[in-house]
Amino acid sequence: MCGIIAYTGSQEAAPILLDGLHRLEYRGYDSAGIALLHRKRIRCWKAAGKISILRQRLPETTAGQCGIGHTRWATHGAPTDENAHPHTDSELRIAVAHNGIIENADVLRAQLMAEGVSFSSETDSEVLAHLLGAFDGSLIDAMRTVLPRIQGTYGLAAIDREAPDTVVVARLGSPVILGIGDGEMLAASDMSALARHTREIVHLDDGEVAEMTPRGFQVTTLDARPSQKNTTQLSGVLADYDKGGYAHYLHREIRDQADVVERTLSGRLDTRFSTAHLGGLNLAPRELLNIRRIKILGCGSAFYAGMSGAHMIEQLARLPVSAEAAAEFRYRNPVVEPETLYIAVSQSGETFDTLAALREIRRKGGHVLGIVNSVGSTIAREVDGGIYMHAGPEVSVASTKAYTSMLTVFALLALMLGRLRDVSPQRGNALVEALQGLPDKVRETLALEPAIASLAPMLVTAHSAFFLGRTSAYPVALEGAQKLKEISYIHAEAYPSSELKHGPLALISSHTPCIVMLPNDELLHKSLSTLEEIRTRGAPVIAVTDADHPRIRELSDEVIHIPQVEPLLQPVIAGIALQLLAYHSAVLMERDIDQPRNLAKSVTVE
Repeated sequence: MCGIIAYTGSQEAAPILLDGLHRLEYRGYDSAGIALLHRKRIRCWKAAGKISILRQRLPETTAGQCGIGHTRWATHGAPTDENAHPHTDSELRIAVAHNGIIENADVLRAQLMAEGVSFSSETDSEVLAHLLGAFDGSLIDAMRTVLPRIQGTYGLAAIDREAPDTVVVARLGSPVILGIGDGEMLAASDMSALARHTREIVHLDDGEVAEMTPRGFQVTTLDARPSQKNTTQLSGVLADYDKGGYAHYLHREIRDQADVVERTLSGRLDTRFSTAHLGGLNLAPRELLNIRRIKILGCGSAFYAGMSGAHMIEQLARLPVSAEAAAEFRYRNPVVEPETLYIAVSQSGETFDTLAALREIRRKGGHVLGIVNSVGSTIAREVDGGIYMHAGPEVSVASTKAYTSMLTVFALLALMLGRLRDVSPQRGNALVEALQGLPDKVRETLALEPAIASLAPMLVTAHSAFFLGRTSAYPVALEGAQKLKEISYIHAEAYPSSELKHGPLALISSHTPCIVMLPNDELLHKSLSTLEEIRTRGAPVIAVTDADHPRIRELSDEVIHIPQVEPLLQPVIAGIALQLLAYHSAVLMERDIDQPRNLAKSVTVE
């Protein structure tokens, strides 16, 4: 959510800033702007709406080799030209682009207005420009004076007309990454904006501020103590951020998933001992044996993946495992136990609520592992150990390949913990073979796309849809409903099949399509009774199943017959089928599939 790009060097800044903003579009935004510094003068161009509108407002030539840009996702104030970033002070000395939320903005605004300052926007962020502009000194000293007064979160970049080739950036709770070039420096809130220009990056930590010039950078704390930073190599290549010939990033990312599963599994299956090798956990076998329960924390699709992961681990390791929404965890004053292992799951590694939960657990002495996709992200750096997903960059707001990669990681973790505790070598060998064959099963599922696409018309005229499943299929139903409502805007709810007659059945009618998950397991006969209940009420039924039971065809209007797999891995296959169903429904409805309304890719504010 929101995006920052900054540049200082020998090239004209405007094209670089605009390209960076374009690559940040996937995070979600409703306005954009840039500010350029040239000959001790700051000029700003801003526009509500798409970056294409901003491009039209720029003159043919825009001089300036130092500047900042921003894509805004509205929080304080409507998406208007005035509320778009960057913001300036009254004297046009300072320009600021800010991600995050200033919780005491109203107090600061009132103080500034009492001093005679006039505001031109409704945003909380504008107070930063006026506070920095009022400081009589260097921009970095102004940052060190002003930022301790800020309550909330920030990832910000600022320029000062008195320092013609300098950009100052700072971070507290919202990511900022430096990109090191040849005679130039960049900064961004996301690696995608840096991929074209650099392979060497530095992550800022909370409470740090960096001063960048074309000659290099210096990172210090807010109290001016030097920070020693290690550079890392940018993961992914520029082509990873392109559509690859598909109409939408989401479609490419769905189609990429066989390769994604292969990457996630690569080097992690131990055929000799019929287990998984996960070296980044930083826990010895004896320490893992001392674990008495596991708690998984995530938001959105990561939470649903965690629910599936809890089922996998509990089945194989015979440990009590539960998943919880990270956003709720820290507000209920949780009991953190020394023999509980906590797992934080986040594609970006920057999800604010998951990061806050992680910090609360560590503050109370808990041990936290991370499952993340972004190398060097904040969660990856703050956990005690973890597993990188290696899903590659995920651009579309709605998660597909990252969700599938999370499930694959949980299967590996369940196998490893199971072999330590309760799983025989023979059972372990069968699971290893099933995981080795999983990429081909994903390819078989993707081959069903034309048949699945033909079912989309059943959904596009519906006002509501229901997704139903039992035990391991319930989290898949939750994720299926999430995908449909995210990208098609069709209201969708998921329920355990066993709960249908405890309330939701009142809503079932001929106008409410039901997508029913029917894994070929010991509960199939109970799931068939759910089909009977739905059919009696006249609701259209799409069954998603790997079973061959004749009653499924008799009781369903349509059947998505997915490949048979090891039951533990069935959520991976069923989830991909539901992604395709949601995608083609959204295509028929002509939705903005990669950037659905009101949503952002990485939620870095509370």
